[in-house]
Amino acid sequence: MSNLDVTPPIVGERQMIDAYGGGKFRVAGHEHRGSVIVLPGSTLAWGVTDVAAITFESLAPAVSADPPTEVVLIGCGSRFILPVPGIQASLREIGVALEWMDTGAACRTFNVLLAEERRIAAALIAVD
Repeated sequence: MSNLDVTPPIVGERQMIDAYGGGKFRVAGHEHRGSVIVLPGSTLAWGVTDVAAITFESLAPAVSADPPTEVVLIGCGSRFILPVPGIQASLREIGVALEWMDTGAACRTFNVLLAEERRIAAALIAVD
């Protein structure tokens, strides 16, 4: 069997998540310390360090993106923790779906959806 590259092509300045751990992320070849919000075209520092601090307001950069975000992925840390009550309903009211998972799963899911050219955002709590 020959080796075939199955890495999806990413067009332009897309923010593919290359790595995570040690309290940081490497996105599109650039290192970011701490939690981040990753959009298809940019990565922003996110001041959230635990699930209890996630609010609709803290997700503002993710939901106010242009073009509009259709799905927000939450990476809630090294292990799955139940979603904060009310956030899903608040996002649904503005037409945005919420997917809640551990940070590793959110990074992988973001990359798949990015390759599919979906309008996504990932709000990722940094893990050690």
